Amino acid sequence: MIGDGRRAAGGKAEPASRTRPSECGPPLTISRALTFAERLRVIRLVIARGALKLRAAVKRPFLAFEEWRCRPPERLLISPQDIRTGDATLAADIYAGYFALGGKIVNAHGRSPFALPAPSIEWSRKLNSFGWLRHLRTADTALSRANARSLVKEFLSLRAKPDAHPAWEPDVVARRTLSWLSQSPMLLEGVDYHDYRRFLRALTRGFWLLRRQIDSGLAGETQLTAAVAMTAYALCVQGGGSLLKRSVAILNDLLNRVVTPDGGTVSRNPQAMLDLLFDLLPLRQAFAARGISPPPELLHAIDRMTPALRLFRHGDGTLGLFNGMGVTSPDAIAIALAYEDSRGQPVFNARYSGYQRLEARDALVIIDAGRPPPPLSSRDAHAGCLSFELSLGADRIVVNCGNPGPQRPDLRASARLTAAHSTLILEDASSCLFSAQVRAPRWFDGEILFGPEHVPAAREDNGNGSIVLASHDGYLRRFGLIHERRWTIHADGRCLTGRDRLVTTDGASPANANYAIRFHIHPSTTLTQIWDGAGVLLETPGGAKLAFEAGGLPLAIEESIFFAAPEGPRACEQIVIYGASADIPEIDWSFSVQRPDLPLDPV
Repeated sequence: MIGDGRRAAGGKAEPASRTRPSECGPPLTISRALTFAERLRVIRLVIARGALKLRAAVKRPFLAFEEWRCRPPERLLISPQDIRTGDATLAADIYAGYFALGGKIVNAHGRSPFALPAPSIEWSRKLNSFGWLRHLRTADTALSRANARSLVKEFLSLRAKPDAHPAWEPDVVARRTLSWLSQSPMLLEGVDYHDYRRFLRALTRGFWLLRRQIDSGLAGETQLTAAVAMTAYALCVQGGGSLLKRSVAILNDLLNRVVTPDGGTVSRNPQAMLDLLFDLLPLRQAFAARGISPPPELLHAIDRMTPALRLFRHGDGTLGLFNGMGVTSPDAIAIALAYEDSRGQPVFNARYSGYQRLEARDALVIIDAGRPPPPLSSRDAHAGCLSFELSLGADRIVVNCGNPGPQRPDLRASARLTAAHSTLILEDASSCLFSAQVRAPRWFDGEILFGPEHVPAAREDNGNGSIVLASHDGYLRRFGLIHERRWTIHADGRCLTGRDRLVTTDGASPANANYAIRFHIHPSTTLTQIWDGAGVLLETPGGAKLAFEAGGLPLAIEESIFFAAPEGPRACEQIVIYGASADIPEIDWSFSVQRPDLPLDPV
């Protein structure tokens, strides 16, 4: 289990309980008392968020007047391309009334799915986002096209006007706008004038809702998606010139704020990068279709994001499990990278987005060396500062536990804790404070209120290999300690060495705090203790053998959970080193590829 190991008397680790992933208890998010300084910071966050919402409320009457003055569009001129892949087999399920969305399956039994009680909020959001229309388009039959038009007509009959339903949440409206625009040739095929006008009115209502809500406290990527949807609408409708000018100005501003100079995003989530690319690439094509030059900010953002996406890509094609990343869709990665004009190399030193990549032959290390995102963009972020993942060719070895996705929302809080990452944890306390741990307003639901503030990272590359040295102060206020970690990968790719240190800011002796250094291992890699418990043999599916050791210290093998498997959470194992900062404040460890003829004497 994550974070359930304890030091028994005599210094040996007690074994973890034999609990399967499906039997996990409640999330391990433990409330704690705030210090006076932390209370002040929370109060400042509340005041700032309230001011943001107040400014948005003040602007609404002016936007309402602008909407009243704006002439409704008469027709659509172009349709942006949807580059996401569809599955024609799902079209038959949708026609039969089965909607598998957000980890839930609902059988409509002949009723409109929009009139049914939703089994979860995520299911409702996915349904009303209409991303599933691409499956009906891919089927490309008269029946699937007629089914698509019928379902959109049902939505317009039941949910055409904005209200408090999830269908009119800003992120859902943005996704629906992009889906409807891209599928408009199918949705408007043969429809009468009345239905055509209703369709356009719903799109227009969505545009103005996004215009009102975009500055009211949305997360960075949600704001950017809304700006993309607004720009796409203005490009597609007849007479959208004035709307396009304002939308492009908003889009440019958000691209500069959300996409970092090295191509990452403010949320630090690889999945968010991929999703944005799937929105930005068709938008670039839509400008070309209208004969309008795309804004330079859009072109530069795409050019930066594709090499940054490569930073997270392991040898098996999956993305590193950092800050909300879950199951990778290999076909989506391939499609996004196919649009890269430069066919460039990955970014190795992404200091603005807070990641490092070490590579030597088949060995690859991806490191989280950045601060947590700002609260507004942190609802999927994890407390995994200084965690890393290791792969050897197509074999994943050291991993983070990842995001369990919508199928298991009960595990989401546990997956975000520091204990679910391959890094050091002090006193089973996460390096970040989540809003669920304190009495924060519902505005902050799921956000990281604060965490490490100073995360310096230095890198050296030479003929012998590469070194990254980083530290974070996420434990400084509570325990007076800074966690420092160094990674060294040898040029031949056969050895990764590391060092974890707990240091004070004034050079005094470290305070006494218990720690655990966790290395979560991918389910496909098997572990065997060797050298009388002072080493662990790791065997990968590809036949490689690695030895892990930590200077002769005893190592524990405990149960863990890999949340990001395509089939759902899987049991796996983790290597754990326990200690106390006052006794052993510095630990050296290493993963070494072993020769087949080297005797290891497993116990």
